[in-house]
Amino acid sequence: MARNVEIKARVHDPERLRQRAEALSDTPPEVLHQEDTFFPTPQGRFKLRVLGPDLGQLVYYERQDVQGPKVSNYLVAMTDDPATLKTVLSAALGVRGVVRKRRTLCMVGRTRIHLDEVEGLGAFMELEVVLEPNQTPQEGEAEAHRLMAELGVEQADLIEGAYIDLM
Repeated sequence: MARNVEIKARVHDPERLRQRAEALSDTPPEVLHQEDTFFPTPQGRFKLRVLGPDLGQLVYYERQDVQGPKVSNYLVAMTDDPATLKTVLSAALGVRGVVRKRRTLCMVGRTRIHLDEVEGLGAFMELEVVLEPNQTPQEGEAEAHRLMAELGVEQADLIEGAYIDLM
């Protein structure tokens, strides 16, 4: 499984955070519209992310629900037919819920900064520090803490779970 260290936080001033993230970013920001359909699983989380009519990702991940940096282990499979896959998975497993968001992606080295406007929930941000196979979680946590400080993310704004858990 691939691994990253991530944090998720509520955002009180999206414009200020966007400016800071763009100033740190190695590339121009990319705006994405995502629909995540979550399916029930005995452990972890399992979702189909639709990025467009002909592009989707089936994602399974496991991570602890704790505030602050946490390791996420994940698997991703691409699909060019997300609608049919959603129909099949929904029939077989049922649907836990759907999360729709407008995501602005900024890259800082190996770290993805996600500035999210989540339908029904509001403004959030995520940091995902992608770990190389030989890197320790502590190295990723140090990077996450550094970026949290540079972005002005407060410990009190961190949340434990996933957006689906907040719905």
